[in-house]
Amino acid sequence: MILDALWYILPAYLANSSPVIFGGGAPIDFGRNFVDGRRIFGDGKTWRGFFGGLTAGTLIGIIQYFLRPYYYGSLKLAIKLSFLLALGALVGDLIGSFIKRRLNMPRGYPAVGLDQWGFLITALIFAYPVKTIPTGQVLFLLAITPVIHWAANVFAYKMGWKDVPW
Repeated sequence: MILDALWYILPAYLANSSPVIFGGGAPIDFGRNFVDGRRIFGDGKTWRGFFGGLTAGTLIGIIQYFLRPYYYGSLKLAIKLSFLLALGALVGDLIGSFIKRRLNMPRGYPAVGLDQWGFLITALIFAYPVKTIPTGQVLFLLAITPVIHWAANVFAYKMGWKDVPW
């Protein structure tokens, strides 16, 4: 059960974390401000990071299919599910960034709960029409994701990929 939950959500986890490596370049909001005068998303949300995360999340789903094809049943389902999990994670992260800008939180500033659960919940919502997981697995992911998120951020900081460990 636990391993199945982690296996299921892996494309979302990878998509959410890989923009740190692939990011940079033009910001998604093109430097524009919202009606409140604040940036829409900020410089930390870039097209390269978004598409890098989407690609990484989808590719891990394809690899997962070849490692465990019976889990998905078909390559088409694996691609669709991993793409939706990755897309949902990235959209959830953008929503979180939008909310943080509205709250006047600086780029990279931690928002407990929003940073850890926003991408996860949105990924689960996007993937719901394609393949769902049992409620117990969802609850497990809600409990474990903050720990995994924290550990991944500390690792990225120690690797020099992030300026702050959160």
